[in-house]
Amino acid sequence: VGTAIVSMYGRCKALDDARRMFDKMPKRDEVSWTAMITAYSQHGYGKKAFRLFHRMQMEGFMPSKITFIAMLNACSSLAALVEGRMIHACIVERGFEPDVVVATAIVNIYGKCG
Repeated sequence: VGTAIVSMYGRCKALDDARRMFDKMPKRDEVSWTAMITAYSQHGYGKKAFRLFHRMQMEGFMPSKITFIAMLNACSSLAALVEGRMIHACIVERGFEPDVVVATAIVNIYGKCG
């Protein structure tokens, strides 16, 4: 239920409310982390998405395809080519590159960032 509320607040651009809900969740999983990262990424808060992405990994959660797509979008919005290349390398390492949606996000970042 908590993840659905985080996602709903994120879609409504109520990012402070989304973050408050996320922070109050007693247990988080990869889906809840991704919901908050996606909310930041979709609304131009790429730096916050990056900080949360790193924290997610530090707490032992593995990014999914959806997490990586959100991070590529954050890279695009920040014109962060170096970080985008690092995310791309992680995607290749995890074997997600053949996925059409992931591949489209990869093309998008290189198209926007050089």
